[in-house]
Amino acid sequence: MCGIIGILGKSSVAHELVDALKRLEYRGYDSAGVATIEPDGTFARRRAVGKLRNLEAVLSESPLAGAIGIGHTRWATHGGVTEKNAHPHATERVAVVHNGIIENFRELKTFLIGAGHEFKSETDTEVVAHLVTRYLDEGLPPKEAVAATLKLLTGAYALLFLFPTDGDLLIGARSGPPLAIGWGDGEMYFGSDAIALAPFTDRVTYLEDGDYAVLHRSGAAIYDAADNPVQRPMVISNAAAFTVDRGNYRHFMAKEIHEQPEVIGHTLGHYLDLTAGRTRLPEASGPRASVGVGGVDWASLDRITISACGTAYYAGLVAKYWFERIARIGVDIDVASEFRYREAPLPEKGLALFVSQSGETADTLASLRYCKQHGQTIGAVVNVPASSIGREADIVFPTLAGAEIGVASTKAFTCQLSVLAALAVAAGRARGAINEAEEQALVAELAAVPRLVTEALRLELTIERLAKRISKAKDVLYLGRGTSFPLALEGALKLKEISYIHAEGYAAGELKHGPIALIDETMPVVVIAPHDRLYEKTVSNMQEVAARGGRIILITDEAGAEAISLEATETIVLPTMSDLVAPIVYAVPVQLLAYHTAVLMGTDVDQPRNLAKSVTVE
Repeated sequence: MCGIIGILGKSSVAHELVDALKRLEYRGYDSAGVATIEPDGTFARRRAVGKLRNLEAVLSESPLAGAIGIGHTRWATHGGVTEKNAHPHATERVAVVHNGIIENFRELKTFLIGAGHEFKSETDTEVVAHLVTRYLDEGLPPKEAVAATLKLLTGAYALLFLFPTDGDLLIGARSGPPLAIGWGDGEMYFGSDAIALAPFTDRVTYLEDGDYAVLHRSGAAIYDAADNPVQRPMVISNAAAFTVDRGNYRHFMAKEIHEQPEVIGHTLGHYLDLTAGRTRLPEASGPRASVGVGGVDWASLDRITISACGTAYYAGLVAKYWFERIARIGVDIDVASEFRYREAPLPEKGLALFVSQSGETADTLASLRYCKQHGQTIGAVVNVPASSIGREADIVFPTLAGAEIGVASTKAFTCQLSVLAALAVAAGRARGAINEAEEQALVAELAAVPRLVTEALRLELTIERLAKRISKAKDVLYLGRGTSFPLALEGALKLKEISYIHAEGYAAGELKHGPIALIDETMPVVVIAPHDRLYEKTVSNMQEVAARGGRIILITDEAGAEAISLEATETIVLPTMSDLVAPIVYAVPVQLLAYHTAVLMGTDVDQPRNLAKSVTVE
């Protein structure tokens, strides 16, 4: 997750910017930079690849004196890890820092180059700087230039803007990734979260999705996406006492659900070259360094073995569909606690993938060791690369979810899915199962996920209302087909974990093979059914439920909602999206439904009874 900081101060702010960025190091980064307006009214930038100490060394050799500035720590998404791609990006009229993905940057860049603009980096962010510059050149004031630019952007982003013509002005905007305002005494601040602002102030206002804010040293004015002035509450933050803070959320789980546009974007950026429109697997190290793509000889594989526990197992189950359909590789998948005792025969020189948030899950680690003993190449999809599973693997495919405090996994799950989707596309290309144009189309679909997740989060009030029905039930059934079947399993698990309501997930086609006996007018049935090639078959299962008095909550898209006519159905309508990315985005309403049900039930959402974040014993 990129880190963002902006300071309207009383004296030189460069070192304060760097100190704030240090508090955001937990988010991960590969380069950093700051920009200030110097006393003579000109921009000055200092950027460096690598850790913040490298930026500090640059500042020591070439100090900055400006009392207003912006800073950034970057995870590379568009373009490599180079100084020219490090933020801030600037023209003569504006400097910008950015967290997120601008999906339509290619079209915008083509237009701007045609209009005479010259680009110096490979990033999507530079497009934003040039768009604002274009509007400034046309005579618009900074606020109006930013507002006009935001309306042209497709994607998920947090942005800060610095203007050399005004040493008392910072503008910030949020669509997806978080951004907060800090209130000082004659000083004002922007930050990715309250932790960055903790040394300066404990008075914080969190921008809501779609907001942009104009800061002067005397205060802030906030506007919504329709340019209407709005008021957002000021809260007292206790971030100074914690490494990770809940922000303005009631529970860590809620915060982590809402962090997903940001962390998914950074995870995808690690595995995709969004500038070129192709996969970019991290280079392997050690004995696998010269092997295939990302340390795997995908072309020679006959089968992949996947093993995991709980929610991570469901991520692997979705990946089975992806690998088999996109890369044409057979996949065996099992719960790690069962796999380790099956004495399964394994293919010669096969690939075994192990999925774990903590990287310390005892059963998964034991399964890894079994596969290693039987000559398998070991790949680990983990959120903690230095964990036991990460250390014992031949190749680590890290998720970039950041610290996940809630016991019930949310952002770790969708980041696992993001990694596995990228691996499936890379495998498909390496094996010749898809061509270059197909790879570019799939990468473009994945690049849209942060925006689609942001749109899904906007349905929270609708989902909260539907949770009231779930909270009154003793049993809940979840149904899905294809990649929606693992989501049905995950939805049932989430509800059980945090609300203590009994729930079961089934493949929709299995309804008549037993579960239909449970259906009555008191049974909520959650059906996960995007309008895909399997939709009509799922509709027939919904009709069977409705005929027996079951009350259906349908999670679908606009086409699916229009095609259904059952009176017993309430719908959660998501945006239209491709089959590839649907499992990642559809996870969000499933999580929110469980979360709001648990809140209504009054349970301990972040630390549900009898559960631990990492299961390190059998």
